[in-house]
Amino acid sequence: MTETKDYTLIDGRKVSIDIKAEISAKVAERKKLNKKVPHLAIILVGDDGASQTYVDYKVKACKEVGFHYTMMRFADTISEEKLMKHIDHVNNDEDVDGFIVQLPLPAHISVEKITEKIRSDKDVDGFTNHNFGSIISKNPLLLPATPFGIMELLRRYNIETQGKNCVIVGASRLVGAPLSMMLVQQGHATVTICHKYTVDLKSITQQADILVVAVGKPGLITADMVKEGAAVIDVGTTRVEGPQFKNGYSLKGDVEFKDVSPKCSFITPVPGGVGPMTIASLLLNTLKAAENLNP
Repeated sequence: MTETKDYTLIDGRKVSIDIKAEISAKVAERKKLNKKVPHLAIILVGDDGASQTYVDYKVKACKEVGFHYTMMRFADTISEEKLMKHIDHVNNDEDVDGFIVQLPLPAHISVEKITEKIRSDKDVDGFTNHNFGSIISKNPLLLPATPFGIMELLRRYNIETQGKNCVIVGASRLVGAPLSMMLVQQGHATVTICHKYTVDLKSITQQADILVVAVGKPGLITADMVKEGAAVIDVGTTRVEGPQFKNGYSLKGDVEFKDVSPKCSFITPVPGGVGPMTIASLLLNTLKAAENLNP
């Protein structure tokens, strides 16, 4: 943990490295006991640059922890029907424990149909309705990766959630909605979800002991919107271009870090906060899927 006199920086890179070391040890133990090595399959459709980068990170992470992996690439002209058949093939492949289809998909392919086609016990992104709904059960299955990563950061930094006021800005199916359920079910917190129709956002965020922002609007949250001593989790990552940046662009979060951080007890940076935890959570889910399918 990196500390200043005002706040503790939540180092997602460091935590993700710790998690990968823990997973590596479990994979080594499975090998020693002649148990199956976890196997992640990844489908990538088209040649979107950002998607390719994310997939490369996931492949690299698999190598780091000793997982087997399979990359399946298809042109963006593939039909929905053909993609469904490939998903069926992976669903039925007993050697594959975890399975993801990298988003976004081309406009002619339904994300909902593709997501629901993935077997829920192999759905290591935690996107299917079955896994999403299991969050409110006593035995959740494979949790959505980014919210799972956020909960893990809160746990590993000993940030108390029980009885706390948690405000989530952003109600998406990928982050805000599942995280709200996890904070209530696992964290025993009082949760408010805000979105683009929320009236007087500032008056709500000022009440937050824990503030999570996930909308993709750089600099949305300013210092006057944050309670003194709050823990702030910035999920937003937006590429902002301009000649003032060394590489021609910079990754910006939803929180004005420089102004907000002095008011915080804990805060995540962008990049290096939540981002690395999404892949770490994907690996944790793949290990869990392997353990469930091949104890």
